[in-house]
Amino acid sequence: MTSFVFRNVLVWDSRRQEPEPGEVLVEDGQIKEVSDSRVQATSAIEVDGGGGVLMPGLIDCHIHVTLSDINLQKLAAIPVTLMSALAAKNMHETLMRGFTAIRDCGGADRGLAIASELGLFEGPRMFVSGRTLTQTGGHGDFRVAPESRGLPGAESCIGVQSRLADGVDEVRKAARDELRKGCDQVKVMVSGGVASPVDPIDNVQYSAEELRAAVAEARAWKTYVAAHSYTSESTVQAVNCGIRTIEHGNLIDLPTAELMAERGSYLVPTLATYDVMDKHGAELGLPPVSIEKLQRVKSAGIRAVEHCRTAGAKIGFGSDLLGDLREHQSLSFPLQAEAQSTHEVLSSATAVNAEILNQSGNLGIIESGAAADLIVVEGNPLEDLGLLQHQGKYIKAIMKAGKFAKNELD
Repeated sequence: MTSFVFRNVLVWDSRRQEPEPGEVLVEDGQIKEVSDSRVQATSAIEVDGGGGVLMPGLIDCHIHVTLSDINLQKLAAIPVTLMSALAAKNMHETLMRGFTAIRDCGGADRGLAIASELGLFEGPRMFVSGRTLTQTGGHGDFRVAPESRGLPGAESCIGVQSRLADGVDEVRKAARDELRKGCDQVKVMVSGGVASPVDPIDNVQYSAEELRAAVAEARAWKTYVAAHSYTSESTVQAVNCGIRTIEHGNLIDLPTAELMAERGSYLVPTLATYDVMDKHGAELGLPPVSIEKLQRVKSAGIRAVEHCRTAGAKIGFGSDLLGDLREHQSLSFPLQAEAQSTHEVLSSATAVNAEILNQSGNLGIIESGAAADLIVVEGNPLEDLGLLQHQGKYIKAIMKAGKFAKNELD
Protein backbone atom coordinates (compact mmCIF):
# COMPACT_ATOMS: atom_id res chain seq x y z
CA MET A 1 0.00 0.00 0.00
CA THR A 2 1.22 3.52 -0.83
CA SER A 3 2.72 5.57 2.02
CA PHE A 4 2.05 9.28 2.49
CA VAL A 5 3.53 12.00 4.66
CA PHE A 6 1.44 15.09 5.39
CA ARG A 7 3.54 18.25 5.59
CA ASN A 8 2.64 21.92 6.02
CA VAL A 9 -0.38 21.14 8.18
CA LEU A 10 -1.71 22.06 11.59
CA VAL A 11 -2.59 18.86 13.47
CA TRP A 12 -5.66 18.67 15.71
CA ASP A 13 -7.44 16.01 17.69
CA SER A 14 -9.48 16.21 20.89
CA ARG A 15 -6.35 16.19 23.11
CA ARG A 16 -5.21 19.52 21.64
CA GLN A 17 -6.93 22.78 22.51
CA GLU A 18 -5.77 24.31 19.23
CA PRO A 19 -4.25 22.93 16.02
CA GLU A 20 -0.46 22.63 16.24
CA PRO A 21 2.22 22.45 13.51
CA GLY A 22 3.23 18.86 12.81
CA GLU A 23 3.75 16.13 10.27
CA VAL A 24 2.00 12.78 9.97
CA LEU A 25 3.26 9.64 8.24
CA VAL A 26 0.74 7.09 6.95
CA GLU A 27 1.73 3.53 6.05
CA ASP A 28 -0.37 0.44 5.33
CA GLY A 29 -3.62 2.14 6.22
CA GLN A 30 -2.43 3.28 9.65
CA ILE A 31 -0.80 6.32 11.16
CA LYS A 32 2.86 5.40 11.52
CA GLU A 33 4.32 8.57 13.05
CA VAL A 34 3.18 11.96 14.35
CA SER A 35 5.88 14.54 14.94
CA ASP A 36 6.30 18.26 15.57
CA SER A 37 9.50 18.12 13.50
CA ARG A 38 10.27 16.84 10.01
CA VAL A 39 9.37 13.19 9.46
CA GLN A 40 11.99 11.21 7.55
CA ALA A 41 10.17 9.12 4.96
CA THR A 42 12.07 8.93 1.69
CA SER A 43 9.72 6.41 0.08
CA ALA A 44 6.49 8.17 1.06
CA ILE A 45 4.53 10.49 -1.23
CA GLU A 46 4.64 14.01 0.19
CA VAL A 47 1.28 15.72 0.60
CA ASP A 48 1.39 19.49 1.06
CA GLY A 49 -1.53 20.45 3.25
CA GLY A 50 -1.34 24.12 2.30
CA GLY A 51 -1.39 25.17 5.94
CA GLY A 52 -4.78 23.54 6.53
CA VAL A 53 -5.92 21.66 9.61
CA LEU A 54 -5.32 17.90 9.56
CA MET A 55 -7.80 16.23 11.89
CA PRO A 56 -9.43 12.83 12.41
CA GLY A 57 -12.18 11.87 10.01
CA LEU A 58 -15.62 12.84 11.29
CA ILE A 59 -17.97 10.22 12.78
CA ASP A 60 -21.77 10.37 12.65
CA CYS A 61 -23.25 8.07 15.29
CA HIS A 62 -26.88 8.30 14.18
CA ILE A 63 -27.58 7.87 10.51
CA HIS A 64 -29.88 5.73 8.32
CA VAL A 65 -28.35 5.13 4.91
CA THR A 66 -31.23 2.97 3.63
CA LEU A 67 -34.13 5.25 4.59
CA SER A 68 -34.46 7.08 1.30
CA ASP A 69 -37.82 8.75 1.88
CA ILE A 70 -38.87 11.08 4.67
CA ASN A 71 -42.24 9.28 4.77
CA LEU A 72 -41.12 5.91 6.09
CA GLN A 73 -44.39 4.21 5.15
CA LYS A 74 -43.44 4.63 1.48
CA LEU A 75 -40.34 2.47 1.91
CA ALA A 76 -42.43 -0.68 1.61
CA ALA A 77 -42.83 0.05 -2.12
CA ILE A 78 -39.08 0.39 -2.81
CA PRO A 79 -37.37 -2.79 -4.08
CA VAL A 80 -34.42 -3.91 -1.99
CA THR A 81 -32.13 -3.59 -5.01
CA LEU A 82 -33.11 0.05 -5.53
CA MET A 83 -32.81 0.69 -1.81
CA SER A 84 -29.22 -0.59 -1.90
CA ALA A 85 -28.37 1.62 -4.87
CA LEU A 86 -29.81 4.66 -3.10
CA ALA A 87 -27.87 3.71 0.03
CA ALA A 88 -24.65 3.58 -2.00
CA LYS A 89 -25.28 7.12 -3.22
CA ASN A 90 -25.95 8.29 0.32
CA MET A 91 -22.81 6.59 1.62
CA HIS A 92 -20.65 8.29 -1.02
CA GLU A 93 -22.13 11.72 -0.31
CA THR A 94 -21.64 11.19 3.42
CA LEU A 95 -17.97 10.37 2.88
CA MET A 96 -17.54 13.49 0.74
CA ARG A 97 -18.75 15.57 3.70
CA GLY A 98 -15.77 14.27 5.68
CA PHE A 99 -17.50 11.48 7.61
CA THR A 100 -15.13 8.53 7.42
CA ALA A 101 -17.14 6.39 9.88
CA ILE A 102 -20.84 6.12 10.64
CA ARG A 103 -23.12 4.15 12.95
CA ASP A 104 -26.28 3.18 11.11
CA CYS A 105 -29.08 3.17 13.67
CA GLY A 106 -31.56 1.01 11.83
CA GLY A 107 -31.94 -0.37 8.32
CA ALA A 108 -28.41 -1.14 7.10
CA ASP A 109 -27.11 -4.67 7.47
CA ARG A 110 -23.69 -6.31 7.43
CA GLY A 111 -23.84 -6.58 3.63
CA LEU A 112 -23.63 -2.82 3.13
CA ALA A 113 -20.74 -2.60 5.58
CA ILE A 114 -18.87 -5.32 3.71
CA ALA A 115 -19.57 -3.61 0.38
CA SER A 116 -17.95 -0.47 1.76
CA GLU A 117 -14.97 -2.43 3.13
CA LEU A 118 -14.43 -4.11 -0.24
CA GLY A 119 -14.72 -0.83 -2.14
CA LEU A 120 -17.82 -1.96 -4.04
CA PHE A 121 -19.55 1.11 -2.63
CA GLU A 122 -17.40 4.13 -1.82
CA GLY A 123 -18.46 5.13 1.64
CA PRO A 124 -17.46 5.42 5.30
CA ARG A 125 -16.67 2.62 7.71
CA MET A 126 -20.03 1.30 8.87
CA PHE A 127 -21.14 0.09 12.28
CA VAL A 128 -24.61 -1.34 11.69
CA SER A 129 -27.57 -1.98 13.97
CA GLY A 130 -29.47 -4.22 11.56
CA ARG A 131 -33.19 -4.00 12.22
CA THR A 132 -34.24 -2.19 15.37
CA LEU A 133 -36.38 -3.96 17.96
CA THR A 134 -39.83 -2.46 18.51
CA GLN A 135 -42.88 -3.48 20.47
CA THR A 136 -46.24 -3.67 18.72
CA GLY A 137 -47.41 -0.09 18.32
CA GLY A 138 -43.94 1.22 19.09
CA HIS A 139 -41.81 3.72 17.24
CA GLY A 140 -40.60 1.09 14.78
CA ASP A 141 -44.15 -0.05 13.91
CA PHE A 142 -45.13 2.03 10.88
CA ARG A 143 -48.48 0.41 10.23
CA VAL A 144 -51.39 2.82 10.36
CA ALA A 145 -54.09 2.06 12.91
CA PRO A 146 -56.43 -0.08 10.71
CA GLU A 147 -53.65 -2.44 9.58
CA SER A 148 -53.19 -5.82 11.18
CA ARG A 149 -50.11 -8.00 11.19
CA GLY A 150 -51.53 -10.50 8.74
CA LEU A 151 -52.46 -8.06 5.99
CA PRO A 152 -50.48 -8.33 2.74
CA GLY A 153 -47.65 -5.81 2.77
CA ALA A 154 -48.09 -4.89 6.43
CA GLU A 155 -44.86 -6.59 7.43
CA SER A 156 -42.78 -4.83 4.78
CA CYS A 157 -43.54 -1.41 6.26
CA ILE A 158 -41.92 -2.65 9.46
CA GLY A 159 -39.27 -4.88 7.94
CA VAL A 160 -37.31 -2.13 6.20
CA GLN A 161 -35.75 -0.99 9.44
CA SER A 162 -37.50 -2.71 12.36
CA ARG A 163 -38.79 -6.02 13.65
CA LEU A 164 -41.63 -6.63 16.07
CA ALA A 165 -40.66 -8.33 19.31
CA ASP A 166 -43.06 -8.53 22.26
CA GLY A 167 -42.26 -10.15 25.57
CA VAL A 168 -38.96 -11.23 27.08
CA ASP A 169 -38.56 -14.36 24.98
CA GLU A 170 -39.24 -12.58 21.67
CA VAL A 171 -36.92 -9.71 22.54
CA ARG A 172 -34.16 -12.12 23.53
CA LYS A 173 -34.58 -14.11 20.30
CA ALA A 174 -34.71 -10.97 18.12
CA ALA A 175 -31.55 -9.56 19.71
CA ARG A 176 -29.76 -12.87 19.23
CA ASP A 177 -30.86 -13.00 15.60
CA GLU A 178 -29.67 -9.48 14.77
CA LEU A 179 -26.32 -10.23 16.42
CA ARG A 180 -26.14 -13.50 14.49
CA LYS A 181 -26.59 -11.55 11.26
CA GLY A 182 -23.63 -9.35 12.11
CA CYS A 183 -24.94 -6.18 13.68
CA ASP A 184 -22.39 -4.23 15.70
CA GLN A 185 -24.86 -3.12 18.36
CA VAL A 186 -28.52 -3.73 19.17
CA LYS A 187 -31.01 -0.88 18.78
CA VAL A 188 -34.33 -0.73 20.66
CA MET A 189 -37.21 1.73 20.64
CA VAL A 190 -38.19 2.77 24.17
CA SER A 191 -40.35 5.85 23.57
CA GLY A 192 -42.65 7.31 20.98
CA GLY A 193 -41.18 9.08 17.99
CA VAL A 194 -41.81 11.69 15.33
CA ALA A 195 -41.86 9.47 12.23
CA SER A 196 -44.11 6.67 13.51
CA PRO A 197 -47.86 7.11 12.93
CA VAL A 198 -49.62 5.95 16.11
CA ASP A 199 -47.46 6.31 19.24
CA PRO A 200 -47.38 9.52 21.31
CA ILE A 201 -43.94 11.02 21.94
CA ASP A 202 -44.18 10.43 25.70
CA ASN A 203 -45.23 6.79 25.36
CA VAL A 204 -42.89 4.52 27.38
CA GLN A 205 -42.15 1.42 25.34
CA TYR A 206 -40.84 -1.98 26.47
CA SER A 207 -40.83 -3.21 30.04
CA ALA A 208 -37.71 -3.29 32.18
CA GLU A 209 -37.62 -7.08 31.88
CA GLU A 210 -37.64 -6.90 28.07
CA LEU A 211 -34.88 -4.28 28.02
CA ARG A 212 -32.71 -6.27 30.41
CA ALA A 213 -33.03 -9.27 28.09
CA ALA A 214 -31.74 -7.23 25.14
CA VAL A 215 -28.87 -5.81 27.22
CA ALA A 216 -27.89 -9.28 28.47
CA GLU A 217 -27.71 -10.63 24.91
CA ALA A 218 -25.66 -7.66 23.68
CA ARG A 219 -23.22 -7.99 26.57
CA ALA A 220 -22.82 -11.69 25.83
CA TRP A 221 -21.56 -10.61 22.38
CA LYS A 222 -19.29 -7.95 23.97
CA THR A 223 -21.34 -5.09 22.64
CA TYR A 224 -24.14 -2.80 23.82
CA VAL A 225 -27.69 -1.54 23.29
CA ALA A 226 -28.65 1.85 21.87
CA ALA A 227 -32.12 3.20 22.62
CA HIS A 228 -34.35 5.63 20.79
CA SER A 229 -35.69 7.68 23.70
CA TYR A 230 -37.14 11.17 24.05
CA THR A 231 -38.43 11.55 27.60
CA SER A 232 -36.94 11.41 31.07
CA GLU A 233 -39.26 8.55 32.04
CA SER A 234 -38.24 6.29 29.15
CA THR A 235 -34.58 7.29 29.48
CA VAL A 236 -34.39 6.57 33.22
CA GLN A 237 -35.83 3.09 32.68
CA ALA A 238 -33.43 2.44 29.79
CA VAL A 239 -30.34 3.61 31.67
CA ASN A 240 -31.30 1.64 34.79
CA CYS A 241 -31.55 -1.45 32.58
CA GLY A 242 -28.00 -1.00 31.32
CA ILE A 243 -28.59 0.70 27.98
CA ARG A 244 -25.43 2.53 26.90
CA THR A 245 -26.51 5.22 24.44
CA ILE A 246 -29.61 7.38 24.42
CA GLU A 247 -30.52 8.53 20.92
CA HIS A 248 -32.16 11.96 20.63
CA GLY A 249 -33.08 12.49 24.31
CA ASN A 250 -34.70 15.86 23.58
CA LEU A 251 -37.05 15.90 26.56
CA ILE A 252 -34.72 14.69 29.32
CA ASP A 253 -34.31 16.83 32.45
CA LEU A 254 -31.21 17.53 34.54
CA PRO A 255 -31.73 14.70 37.08
CA THR A 256 -31.95 12.26 34.16
CA ALA A 257 -28.73 13.65 32.70
CA GLU A 258 -27.09 13.21 36.12
CA LEU A 259 -28.21 9.56 36.16
CA MET A 260 -26.73 9.10 32.69
CA ALA A 261 -23.43 10.54 33.89
CA GLU A 262 -23.45 8.28 36.95
CA ARG A 263 -24.12 5.15 34.88
CA GLY A 264 -21.74 6.06 32.04
CA SER A 265 -24.46 6.38 29.40
CA TYR A 266 -23.98 8.63 26.37
CA LEU A 267 -26.37 11.09 24.76
CA VAL A 268 -26.34 11.12 20.96
CA PRO A 269 -28.23 14.29 20.00
CA THR A 270 -29.65 14.61 16.48
CA LEU A 271 -30.34 18.33 16.29
CA ALA A 272 -30.27 18.87 12.54
CA THR A 273 -33.20 16.59 11.81
CA TYR A 274 -35.72 18.67 13.78
CA ASP A 275 -34.57 21.98 12.35
CA VAL A 276 -34.65 20.71 8.77
CA MET A 277 -37.87 18.68 9.06
CA ASP A 278 -39.62 21.72 10.49
CA LYS A 279 -38.57 23.80 7.48
CA HIS A 280 -38.92 21.27 4.66
CA GLY A 281 -40.77 18.23 5.97
CA ALA A 282 -44.27 19.09 4.76
CA GLU A 283 -43.21 19.78 1.18
CA LEU A 284 -41.31 16.48 1.04
CA GLY A 285 -44.22 14.40 2.27
CA LEU A 286 -43.79 14.19 6.06
CA PRO A 287 -47.23 13.09 7.30
CA PRO A 288 -49.30 15.67 9.27
CA VAL A 289 -49.23 13.46 12.40
CA SER A 290 -45.42 13.59 12.34
CA ILE A 291 -45.36 17.35 11.83
CA GLU A 292 -47.62 17.73 14.86
CA LYS A 293 -45.37 15.55 17.03
CA LEU A 294 -42.29 17.37 15.77
CA GLN A 295 -43.44 20.53 17.55
CA ARG A 296 -43.05 18.76 20.91
CA VAL A 297 -39.34 18.12 20.47
CA LYS A 298 -37.88 20.52 17.91
CA SER A 299 -36.79 23.26 20.32
CA ALA A 300 -35.87 21.00 23.25
CA GLY A 301 -32.83 19.19 21.91
CA ILE A 302 -30.31 21.92 22.68
CA ARG A 303 -31.57 22.07 26.27
CA ALA A 304 -30.97 18.32 26.61
CA VAL A 305 -27.36 18.80 25.46
CA GLU A 306 -26.99 21.59 28.02
CA HIS A 307 -28.30 19.30 30.77
CA CYS A 308 -25.81 16.57 29.86
CA ARG A 309 -22.95 19.06 29.66
CA THR A 310 -23.84 20.39 33.12
CA ALA A 311 -24.17 16.88 34.56
CA GLY A 312 -20.95 15.62 32.99
CA ALA A 313 -22.62 12.98 30.81
CA LYS A 314 -20.73 12.26 27.61
CA ILE A 315 -22.21 13.73 24.46
CA GLY A 316 -21.83 12.21 21.01
CA PHE A 317 -22.87 13.54 17.62
CA GLY A 318 -25.57 12.41 15.18
CA SER A 319 -27.73 13.69 12.36
CA ASP A 320 -30.67 11.25 11.73
CA LEU A 321 -31.73 12.91 8.47
CA LEU A 322 -33.95 11.00 6.05
CA GLY A 323 -34.44 11.09 2.30
CA ASP A 324 -33.55 14.33 0.53
CA LEU A 325 -32.87 16.06 3.86
CA ARG A 326 -29.51 14.28 4.20
CA GLU A 327 -27.66 17.08 2.44
CA HIS A 328 -28.07 19.08 5.67
CA GLN A 329 -26.06 16.53 7.70
CA SER A 330 -23.34 19.00 8.77
CA LEU A 331 -25.89 21.50 10.07
CA SER A 332 -25.65 19.57 13.35
CA PHE A 333 -22.25 21.22 13.99
CA PRO A 334 -23.42 24.83 14.48
CA LEU A 335 -26.62 23.69 16.18
CA GLN A 336 -24.74 21.60 18.75
CA ALA A 337 -22.38 24.55 19.26
CA GLU A 338 -25.31 26.45 20.79
CA ALA A 339 -24.82 24.22 23.85
CA GLN A 340 -21.13 23.23 23.59
CA SER A 341 -17.85 24.90 22.71
CA THR A 342 -16.52 24.24 19.20
CA HIS A 343 -13.78 22.08 20.75
CA GLU A 344 -16.42 20.00 22.52
CA VAL A 345 -18.52 19.66 19.36
CA LEU A 346 -15.56 18.44 17.30
CA SER A 347 -14.53 16.11 20.12
CA SER A 348 -18.08 14.71 20.15
CA ALA A 349 -17.85 14.01 16.40
CA THR A 350 -14.42 12.34 16.72
CA ALA A 351 -13.09 10.99 20.02
CA VAL A 352 -16.41 10.62 21.90
CA ASN A 353 -18.10 8.91 18.96
CA ALA A 354 -15.07 6.61 18.65
CA GLU A 355 -15.66 5.62 22.30
CA ILE A 356 -19.29 4.88 21.51
CA LEU A 357 -18.16 2.62 18.66
CA ASN A 358 -15.67 0.88 20.97
CA GLN A 359 -12.94 2.21 18.68
CA SER A 360 -10.96 4.41 21.08
CA GLY A 361 -7.31 4.49 20.05
CA ASN A 362 -8.21 3.43 16.52
CA LEU A 363 -10.65 6.08 15.27
CA GLY A 364 -11.17 9.72 16.19
CA ILE A 365 -7.53 10.33 17.10
CA ILE A 366 -4.22 11.15 15.41
CA GLU A 367 -1.54 8.97 16.96
CA SER A 368 0.77 6.14 15.96
CA GLY A 369 -1.14 2.91 15.45
CA ALA A 370 -4.51 4.51 14.81
CA ALA A 371 -6.40 4.03 11.54
CA ALA A 372 -5.48 6.57 8.87
CA ASP A 373 -8.95 8.12 8.67
CA LEU A 374 -8.09 11.79 8.16
CA ILE A 375 -9.39 15.01 6.66
CA VAL A 376 -7.63 18.26 5.77
CA VAL A 377 -9.74 21.40 6.21
CA GLU A 378 -8.96 24.69 4.50
CA GLY A 379 -9.07 26.97 7.53
CA ASN A 380 -9.61 26.28 11.21
CA PRO A 381 -12.92 24.56 12.05
CA LEU A 382 -12.44 25.38 15.74
CA GLU A 383 -12.89 29.01 14.74
CA ASP A 384 -15.54 28.43 12.09
CA LEU A 385 -17.65 25.26 12.12
CA GLY A 386 -19.17 26.44 8.86
CA LEU A 387 -16.05 25.10 7.14
CA LEU A 388 -17.50 21.62 7.66
CA GLN A 389 -20.70 22.47 5.79
CA HIS A 390 -21.28 23.17 2.08
CA GLN A 391 -21.03 19.47 1.12
CA GLY A 392 -17.32 19.30 1.93
CA LYS A 393 -16.32 22.35 -0.15
CA TYR A 394 -13.63 23.37 2.35
CA ILE A 395 -12.50 19.82 3.09
CA LYS A 396 -9.60 19.52 0.66
CA ALA A 397 -8.61 15.93 1.41
CA ILE A 398 -10.45 12.90 2.76
CA MET A 399 -8.54 9.72 3.57
CA LYS A 400 -10.08 6.46 4.78
CA ALA A 401 -7.84 3.55 5.81
CA GLY A 402 -4.82 5.19 4.19
CA LYS A 403 -6.46 5.76 0.80
CA PHE A 404 -7.62 9.09 -0.56
CA ALA A 405 -11.31 9.35 -1.32
CA LYS A 406 -10.74 13.01 -2.20
CA ASN A 407 -7.50 14.92 -2.71
CA GLU A 408 -7.39 18.52 -3.88
CA LEU A 409 -3.99 19.16 -2.30
CA ASP A 410 -0.62 19.51 -4.02
